[in-house]
Amino acid sequence: MAGSGNTERARLRLPQLRLDELLAELQARLDAARGTRDRVHSLLEAVLSVGRELDLEQALYSIVEAAAVLVDAEYAALGVIGPDGKRLSAFHTIGVSDEQIARIGPFPEGHGILGELIRHPEPLRLAKLSQHPASYGFPAHHPPMNSFLGVPIRVRDQIFGNLYLTEKRGGVEFDEEDEAVLSTLAVAAGVAIDNARLYEESRLRERWLRANAEITHSLMSGAGESDVLDLIAERAREITGAALTMVAIPMEGTDTLHVQLAIGAEADRHQGLVLPVDGTLIGEAFAGAAPATSVDTTADARISVEPERFVGLGPAVAVPIGTGEVVRGVVLLVRRAGDTLFTTKEIEPLQGFAAQAAVAMELAEHRRDAEEIAVLKDRDRIARDLHDLAIQRLFATGMTLQSAGRFIDHPEAGERVARAVDDLDETIKIIRSTIFGLRSRSGASGSGLRARVVRVAGEAAPVLGFTPGVRMEGLVDTDVPREIADQVVAVLSEALTNVARHARADRADVLVRTDGRTVDLTVTDNGVGIRPGGRRSGLRNMAERAEQLGGGLDLSTPPGGGTTLVWSVPVGG
Repeated sequence: MAGSGNTERARLRLPQLRLDELLAELQARLDAARGTRDRVHSLLEAVLSVGRELDLEQALYSIVEAAAVLVDAEYAALGVIGPDGKRLSAFHTIGVSDEQIARIGPFPEGHGILGELIRHPEPLRLAKLSQHPASYGFPAHHPPMNSFLGVPIRVRDQIFGNLYLTEKRGGVEFDEEDEAVLSTLAVAAGVAIDNARLYEESRLRERWLRANAEITHSLMSGAGESDVLDLIAERAREITGAALTMVAIPMEGTDTLHVQLAIGAEADRHQGLVLPVDGTLIGEAFAGAAPATSVDTTADARISVEPERFVGLGPAVAVPIGTGEVVRGVVLLVRRAGDTLFTTKEIEPLQGFAAQAAVAMELAEHRRDAEEIAVLKDRDRIARDLHDLAIQRLFATGMTLQSAGRFIDHPEAGERVARAVDDLDETIKIIRSTIFGLRSRSGASGSGLRARVVRVAGEAAPVLGFTPGVRMEGLVDTDVPREIADQVVAVLSEALTNVARHARADRADVLVRTDGRTVDLTVTDNGVGIRPGGRRSGLRNMAERAEQLGGGLDLSTPPGGGTTLVWSVPVGG
């Protein structure tokens, strides 16, 4: 009886154990379903959060943050692939403090495991980073990382960048579900990035349109060429984020470009420079009538090393003003070192913007022509009136006095009348000379001082063995009279000849400056200086030229050696 009782109890316990197992399994599946539901819910929330961002930088940060939360990773990063498709141009991280980043050093460019996803844009899951063939370790002060999960982010049909997740919390590995969740987020991220880009482009187009409207209004209201060019340069600098903007125009009769306008960083070092077309960045854009770009202005052979003008600057683009055969100048934009390169999407609206500058120059040229025609017509009218009215009256008055003189018996009175007639004849000659001057002024030709100085410097280059730097300040073509300009050119030619013969220099700089009262010619070289007892006939000639015009000549030795010659004469009150 006892045995049968035990058997009965065992039979009753067996269904209960099976039920407990079933309930436990059901609970586990419920927990798994709940976890999946929560994860799907979190994924949907992340997709919505990322999709709401319209600012690109903020969208990228939200993507990295959501990725770290979804797969429970301690560290997360998003690497943006650069234009060359081989390196990372930007890196956004989660989990590493600013202090750690500073100790680690520059952000990675895409070598090792990070580069593996660039070369093969497919999901990559590793239990231990160091065991992959592409791994070659971490830099000093980098936190230890073992487990790894990476997925590419596609924007339309192009790879935008990669998501990198390391160190899943709890010391476990990333699994297939983590990979699926992260791949889903990467798809949503691609859409969000595309939207943010489109929004950014639309805002940029809006800014260009507003700037174009502002410039058009300025042109139509009759603003001067310099004012419009200044506005164009300033707006281009603001919209592109450039640190420096320059506008250079060709010098008539020479193969050089004159920097007429410079705004931004180290603008004073660029203002007034005269640069050759051949072998320079802006010259390339001018000669080719097409944009020319530079990755780094401080290491570009098309940028002159001396004097240092681009310290702290980096990427640049030179855009021609005008198209085809009519190129009126060049706009140069330079960004800070480390900033992004100028892209095709940025250069296209810049070309349209530069076309506005061409319109400004053309309008200013037409206005100058119209003003000159008006002046010439006025001169013709004055000359005609002087000839037809003043001279005839003076001539008639002289004839009358001559006739009256025959009836004057007093010798002294007769002499005075004769002198008056002579004075009238002299006055008629002066007026006739003035009429000739008025009528011939319009036909006067000849290049201004600015172009003549550039020409003399260029002609001296073969003798010197290098091209001297040329810089001009003030209205040298307007404020310096022709006779003084001739003396400036003569002194400059003699000064450069002396540098070539005696200085043994490999660099010379020319500065012509006027404030409307005096004109100063400064020639500096880095040669051996003026030797005691050497021939001074050339210097004596320069000094005599200055003294004859009420000026002077000064010679000095700058701290770095060489010679500085300053020839200065007055040009007016």
